[in-house]
Amino acid sequence: MTVRSPLEPVFSELVGQAGAIGLLVSAIERDHVAPAYLFAGPDGVGRKRAAECFAQLVLADRPELATGLARRVRERMHPDLVWLEPTYTDRGQLIPASQAQAAGLEKKTPPQVRLEQIRQLAANLGRPPIEAARSFVVIEGAETMAEGAANALLKTLEEPGRATIILLAPGPEALLPTLVSRCARVAFRRLAPEELVLVLDRAGQGHLRDQPEVLALAQGCPGQAIAHWQQLQSLPPELLASLRRPPSTVYQALDLARQIDKTTDTEQQHWLVNYLQQTWWQPADGWTTSRLQQDRWLRRLETLRKQLLGYVQPRLAWEVALIELVEMG
Repeated sequence: MTVRSPLEPVFSELVGQAGAIGLLVSAIERDHVAPAYLFAGPDGVGRKRAAECFAQLVLADRPELATGLARRVRERMHPDLVWLEPTYTDRGQLIPASQAQAAGLEKKTPPQVRLEQIRQLAANLGRPPIEAARSFVVIEGAETMAEGAANALLKTLEEPGRATIILLAPGPEALLPTLVSRCARVAFRRLAPEELVLVLDRAGQGHLRDQPEVLALAQGCPGQAIAHWQQLQSLPPELLASLRRPPSTVYQALDLARQIDKTTDTEQQHWLVNYLQQTWWQPADGWTTSRLQQDRWLRRLETLRKQLLGYVQPRLAWEVALIELVEMG
C-alpha cells in the first residue's frame, strides 16, 4: 500500500504529474530545496500551477500552513514572491504579456524576458526576505531570454542568496547549457486524452471536447487547448472560412495573404501557421490530397514560421509562401 504524503493535497489540482509532484514534495520533506529548478515541459500541462503550489510550501513557515497562502500566491501578493513573465516594449515601458491585450498593445514582435527584468530581480534578491525564510522566484517563458538576459541570470543563479528560482521552459535544449547545469530538473508530461478532458471539465471548458481541431492542436496540454480556442474565436469567421483549404490560384493566394496581414497581428500569425499545419494535414469538407502533397505543404509552412520569427515583412512572407503552395498543385 502506497502511503501518501500529507503535503500532496497542496498539488490536488494537478492532473497527470505524479512524478513532478513526488520530487517537489520530497524536497520539502527532506528540507533539501534546491536554489534553482527547471520545470521542463510544454505549455499548458500544469508547470505554472505546480510552481504556485511549490511556492506555497516554500514560503510557509510550516508545511501545514501552505494552503493558507494559496490566494496570496495566485494573486502575486506575497512580498517574498517574484513572478516574471515575458514582456513587450511600448514607449519605453515593459508590458507583461498577460496585460498586453487589456492595454490595447499592438504586438509587432514576440514578448521576451528582458535584461532589465533580470537586473531588477538581482536587486530584489540583494535584500533579505520579508516574511519567509527565503524568496521564491518564477520566470515564465525562460526560453525567450536573449543572451544578455541569460548571462545576467547566470550570475544570479551562481549566487542566489536566500532564494529559490524556478525557470519554466519547454526543455533544457531551449536554454543555455550553463543555465541548465545550475538547475535541478523537474519534468512535466503531456496528458493522456482522458486526463486532458478531465482538466478541461474542471476548468469549465468541457465544450472543447467537441472541438477535434482544438484538441489536436493542444496535443495533451489543457492550457493550450483553452489558448487555441481563444485564438480561434479572435479571428474573423470569413478568414477562417478562407483557410479551410489551401488556395488554388495565385489570385486566391494574394487575397488570402492580404486578409491575414490586414486582420491579424504577429502573435496571431504565428498561431495561424500551427493551425494551418493541423487543418491541412487532416483535410475536411470532402476535399482530399496526397500524403506527399501534405508533406510539402507542412515543410513550406515550417519555412514560413521561421521567416515570421525572423521578422521578414509578414505580408510578403505570406504571399510568397501561399503562391508556392499553389504552384505545388
